[in-house]
Amino acid sequence: MTAFLVNYFRKYVGYDFTAELEEELDDVSAGERNWKDVLDRFWRDFSAHLAETADLRISEVLDQIDAVLAPHLYPPREDGGDPRLCPNCGTGRLSMRTSRAGGAFIGCSNYPECRFTRPFGPPGMEDDEIGPDGKLLGYDGDDAITLRKGRFGPYVQRGEATEEVPKPPRASLPKGWAPEEIDLEKALMLLSLPRAVGPHPDDGEPIEAGIGRYGPYVRHGRTYANLESVDEVFVVGQNRAVELLAQKKARGGRGAAAKPLKELGEHPEKGGAVNVMDGRYGPYVKWEKVNATLPQGTDPQEVTLETAVQLVDEKAAKKGGGRKKAPAKSGAAKGGAKSGTARGGAKTAAKSGTKAKTTSAAKGKTAAGK
Repeated sequence: MTAFLVNYFRKYVGYDFTAELEEELDDVSAGERNWKDVLDRFWRDFSAHLAETADLRISEVLDQIDAVLAPHLYPPREDGGDPRLCPNCGTGRLSMRTSRAGGAFIGCSNYPECRFTRPFGPPGMEDDEIGPDGKLLGYDGDDAITLRKGRFGPYVQRGEATEEVPKPPRASLPKGWAPEEIDLEKALMLLSLPRAVGPHPDDGEPIEAGIGRYGPYVRHGRTYANLESVDEVFVVGQNRAVELLAQKKARGGRGAAAKPLKELGEHPEKGGAVNVMDGRYGPYVKWEKVNATLPQGTDPQEVTLETAVQLVDEKAAKKGGGRKKAPAKSGAAKGGAKSGTARGGAKTAAKSGTKAKTTSAAKGKTAAGK
């Protein structure tokens, strides 16, 4: 901005103009000058200057600013080489560019064949730590690709959040990928996931490879199979994916026991194996017939026996509590039945007593008549 103003509005950012205008404003405050005259004269000259710059093309302005800032943006190299020479393709020349979002960056003249970019500023800024607005890795078209820090760890993001797109595309860094090793190429690889592997030979439905909460995987419909490493996500072929999916279906098929993700040992109080299993809706802890879902975000490999026992005991208590309520109602019903029986007995006894009294009275009358 400073370079733009100095080159195209030099008069208005110069010391003489600001000093003269300050004196005129002091006169206005003192009542010695009419403020309308001061404003009219300023606007007459300023609007004429604006009209002169209105016909400038953006490319002309960028070239002018790029030339002015060249000593700062392209300092001399230690080997004496051309500081504007693209370090990626070796033939293009670096220059200042702007994205559709309005940010400035340094790009190669051989774009799109060469997609080299670096943050706006002198060389070496791309090695800076992640700031509050993220670390610019480069541009993919008009989209800024940044590395950011989030609540759940570092991630890469395409573009900026706007009212139209409040949640721009993002991808978390997988385990083993250090933030300082992430460049534009790796960021674009992550943002391209899930990756289409090919159609499944059985039904033609697509097979995808991606990285989920529990690591790298291949997916066909609702069947997920784990991959050995993150790198395999980007290279796994159709044959390998079909093989892994078939193995996963076999393990989960009827008559085949699923293999635990992690064996934790015996229940310390009640006995029986406690294991972490891979379920259709995520990992869970299994003990006998009790299945307890792991809390969201929990790494299955980090679950301890103590944590697992607590989860299954809580789940078992909930199930047990539900079963204990029925006898209570049954008892109440029995109590009610007993009360009803007692009341019925009382009524019967009352009737018997009444009948006996009536019979005795009748006998007494008969005797008196005689």
